Amino acid sequence: MPSPSHLGNGDGENGFRSTVSVQRLRRINTLVLLLRVAGFCFSVAAAVFMAWNRGSESWLDHDPFRLVVAANAIVAVYSVAEIGASIWEVIKGRTPLPEPVQLWFDFGHDQVFAYLLLSAEAAGTAEAANLRKGEGCSTERAFCVQAEIAVALGFVGFFFLALSALFSGFRVGCYLLTGSRFPH
Repeated sequence: MPSPSHLGNGDGENGFRSTVSVQRLRRINTLVLLLRVAGFCFSVAAAVFMAWNRGSESWLDHDPFRLVVAANAIVAVYSVAEIGASIWEVIKGRTPLPEPVQLWFDFGHDQVFAYLLLSAEAAGTAEAANLRKGEGCSTERAFCVQAEIAVALGFVGFFFLALSALFSGFRVGCYLLTGSRFPH
């Protein structure tokens, strides 16, 4: 017997999905929500950790560290919007925007912001390594350690955003093949 939960595009013959399909979709949407929350937490932590990294030297004196702060802050703001969209999907069972627009929006932005974050963290890693080689870390060890921790937090944020990109790519692929963001 079909479930009374109507979920939009890709519905079964009576316009309803089976309870098992609804539960699978809800689990996938909840997993994506958790990945987005984790990405947000690590990006915010990286941006805050680097922004409060001051001593005799400042993160503002290093272009790559400014990039780390900016990229993590941008990803955190994006993550808040995507967390809202994910919560909407979990609660309502449908996307906030029309399904194809939402799927391509998520996939495209996940890709762009993941690459932005990866490049920022790579630049931050190179700057931290250069500081370690030079005189910078011998006089201001706490600054270097905190910069390395901020970069590491950013890499973890990238990891969660990359996993979200994999799921959004899966959803786009399913949509292209079946007309629904999740296979029946």
